[in-house]
Amino acid sequence: MAKYSFLSLGTLCLLVLFHGCLARQQQEHTQPQHQFRGEKSKCQLYNLDALEPFRRVEAEAGLIEYWDQNDDQFQCAGVAAFRITIEPNGLALPAYHNAPQLIYVVQGKGVLGLLLPGCPETFQRHQQSEDQDSRSQTSTKQDRKSKRSEDQYSKSQRLDDQHQKLRFFKQGDIIAVPNGAAYWFYNDGDTPVVAFSFSDTTNNVNQLDDRMRKFYLAGHVQEEQEQQQQQQQQRGSSSSRRQQKAEQESSGNNIFSGFDVKLLAQAYGVRKETARKLQGENDQRGPIIHVKEGLQVIKSILSEDEEQQQEKNVKENGFEETLCNMRLRQNIDKATSADIYTPLGGRVTNLNSQSLPILGFLQLSAERGYLYKNSMLSPHWNMNAHSVIYVLSGEARVQIVGDSGHTVFDGQLRKNQLLILPQNYAIVKQAGDDGFEWISFKTNDNAMISSLAGRASVIRSMPEEILVNSYQISNEEARRLKFKREEMLVFKPKSESHGRSAAM
Repeated sequence: MAKYSFLSLGTLCLLVLFHGCLARQQQEHTQPQHQFRGEKSKCQLYNLDALEPFRRVEAEAGLIEYWDQNDDQFQCAGVAAFRITIEPNGLALPAYHNAPQLIYVVQGKGVLGLLLPGCPETFQRHQQSEDQDSRSQTSTKQDRKSKRSEDQYSKSQRLDDQHQKLRFFKQGDIIAVPNGAAYWFYNDGDTPVVAFSFSDTTNNVNQLDDRMRKFYLAGHVQEEQEQQQQQQQQRGSSSSRRQQKAEQESSGNNIFSGFDVKLLAQAYGVRKETARKLQGENDQRGPIIHVKEGLQVIKSILSEDEEQQQEKNVKENGFEETLCNMRLRQNIDKATSADIYTPLGGRVTNLNSQSLPILGFLQLSAERGYLYKNSMLSPHWNMNAHSVIYVLSGEARVQIVGDSGHTVFDGQLRKNQLLILPQNYAIVKQAGDDGFEWISFKTNDNAMISSLAGRASVIRSMPEEILVNSYQISNEEARRLKFKREEMLVFKPKSESHGRSAAM
């Protein structure tokens, strides 16, 4: 009897533990994934502006342009942004951020190294044989003696070079980078790589503060002094103080420079001279360096077709979406992947955690849009996210309206400009004569919009009588409001005489 009581008690404890864990898991899944985005005063925006980069960091093989995080619009949304340009054979040195980011490749192609702790080093590269090493040595006898201990170690071990998976990227790719994950970029093409980066600084995984912080693992960051002085003169003393604060946070050596040389040498088992080189004290090349003879390691990377074929051949076993195996990039430029398409109007493609599961971990999503000549994107608002709109080409007339019915933005949005759309603010876009292309990043992995016009709009969803009484219009006018537009989200021009845009 006592035995059965003991078993019943044990079973009851297991059930309680199981339901407790399940409830905790459900609570973690349903609770808000973002901190409250700033104080209320930070989101009381009465005017929005089309923003351009505030400062720049020039390097040996490229440059980085930052938008001002201290701007009220960035403070409201709790986000940060920068644009990076990498010249051919340029290497953006390894670094990591305190907040998750999405990177859109505007142009060019190259190689990404994303380093995830605990993931296996699945790629190997054989070193030269000992005989080849001896023939290639040109050091003096004194140098050989000083390096004897390291040489003996390397020759006795003869380990192959091992590293984590490398990935090709190309124009139109969205790349997801978890917070705290070190990464680097290399341009193996013939044209510059240009990429736009968006960081969600108020995401719960960032426990520092609401500023984007970049931690370099190599190199030495130096600001362009002349550019800073010009910006200070243009923006005045208050902006100058803000900029000086931003410079203090972003400029300086890599993280190794703060460690004692002796401790570094002991940690890696190398000479002090090697440890000093890790600190990059005299390295004047900046955060993007030129690789003279190119990187040979990229020859071991699978092509995109081979990688897709390999994914098809893998049998599902329930463990495909661990962090080490998750897909970190997806091309969003393909016309065939459009979610909404209107002939003569344009198309919109959404990327969320349903199509790229790692976005559920980052709590971010993206939208890629094309509007043809004079076409329009239906007036709408974001239901559950802020949005950062970056213009890729063309221009558009854009209007944004706040909660009081006040127009907070009414103007032209042009290439390389950025505009922040706060949650629930209504927006409408109409392309100019050259069309309009944009990429939007949103602070929710399944961001939702609500349209004001078109087939899926709130107006069409209302009963006719509600419209008649709300707007004091006739039944005929109400029916026109509801059914005149049959398109979903992208509206073609009123008549074909407005012209057709260039090919998709």
